[in-house]
Amino acid sequence: MFTAETTALIVIDVQGKLARSMYNAEGMLQGITRAVQGAQILDIPVLYIEQYPQGLGPTLPEVSELLGDQAPLSKTTFDCCGNPEIVSAIAALNKPNLLVCGLEAHICVYQSVRSLISHGYDVEIITDAISSRTAENRSLGLARMQSAGARATSVEMCLFDLVQDAASPAFRQLLPLFK
Repeated sequence: MFTAETTALIVIDVQGKLARSMYNAEGMLQGITRAVQGAQILDIPVLYIEQYPQGLGPTLPEVSELLGDQAPLSKTTFDCCGNPEIVSAIAALNKPNLLVCGLEAHICVYQSVRSLISHGYDVEIITDAISSRTAENRSLGLARMQSAGARATSVEMCLFDLVQDAASPAFRQLLPLFK
């Protein structure tokens, strides 16, 4: 069961012009920023990863500025688990449950989710915070991740599931994210 104590958020490759060229880019970016803000309210660790930042540029400021002084982890492999430093960073969180968002659904997110599942993590994909350049590739990536064992969720669904109680002070902090 996903709880705030057992969960981490992984944000994959939300970088430069590529991120802005995604299908429903504005909606995806809003989903990602809400997921990061919600994770912070619930004290859930967040790791953000960049694909070849020398070529694709840095993570969009809308996301990186939320994470303050935290540095991104960089990779050249499409699969995050192809980088031992990233595998170690995820393992060091000591969280069996991972929420995953980012881009592209059918390449880096898909390959990473498939590997994270094979490493024994329970993975939920935040569908309104994941995209690809085309709607077709986004749909294909989401379907393949689910067939690999990931469960679909939305930003609102996962955050309300993690907060669990409307009497919680965190619930009141989450509400403005959805108004």
